[in-house]
Amino acid sequence: GHHIMSERVGIILAGGSGSRLRPITNFTTKQFLPIYDKPLIFYSISTLINAGISEILIILNDQDLNKCSEALGDGEDWGVKFHYAVQKEPKGIAEAFLIGETFINNRSSCLILGDNIFHGSNVETKLSVASKNEIGAGIFVTKVRNPERFGILNYYKNGKPKSIVEKPKNPKSSSAVTGLYFYDKDVVEIAKKLKPSPRGELEITDINRRYLSENKLNIYNLSSSDLWLDAGTFDSLAEATDIVKTYKNKNNAAIGSPELAALKSGFISTTKYKKLIKAYGNVPYANWLEEKLDD
Repeated sequence: GHHIMSERVGIILAGGSGSRLRPITNFTTKQFLPIYDKPLIFYSISTLINAGISEILIILNDQDLNKCSEALGDGEDWGVKFHYAVQKEPKGIAEAFLIGETFINNRSSCLILGDNIFHGSNVETKLSVASKNEIGAGIFVTKVRNPERFGILNYYKNGKPKSIVEKPKNPKSSSAVTGLYFYDKDVVEIAKKLKPSPRGELEITDINRRYLSENKLNIYNLSSSDLWLDAGTFDSLAEATDIVKTYKNKNNAAIGSPELAALKSGFISTTKYKKLIKAYGNVPYANWLEEKLDD
């Protein structure tokens, strides 16, 4: 038969213990912390759905697995299929590809960190470009004020990517690599050959460097109107809530709505969408989803 393009699968790495967010995470899982009107994990799920990805592996720590799988279910309401796996201890972002090997099953993939929030009309366009690109890797890069806290992409004079430096002491660029990565099917074999870094982790930066050295790393730059938030600390959680609230009230736009993303990606019908609205009852989120039908 003819060759069918392999479907790209999604992975949400939401492993960590949430220890930086105690005492909150003593009582609830980090994944369910509210970012304004939605639980944190809704945002990464929406990003994958916006990229046209319907098969998603959610990687969690032991304690969070039951809570999350029970609350989120199998994804059927949103026209997707959730799978679940455990990361016993945080051994690095790149470990996601070892944990997810059988799930990935020789397909291309997209990995997003569970506490990363992306939004913007450019983001959606770039997501679909990155998702359709079958060869090599794609990373999303954005300018930051404090480059010493991130993996930073350096460029040659001609604007071609040169190197990725992890938390540089003297940053030569302010382009940070965000927690959203697209890979072809080679990524699992690359991950298997990684050696742990000095801090004992399998580094995603090492995977990206490998693609870069083979000239197979595509760079997607987020513009200043695009939104990227990394909600891993008390301050960034509070800031994320604030930004999402302000943004939503100002632009009446969807950030992190799986229902709307699923409708737009054609994963669910309008009938199904209306059913989901009804199930929420008369709450602002549901009323807002209803308004979006007319847009």
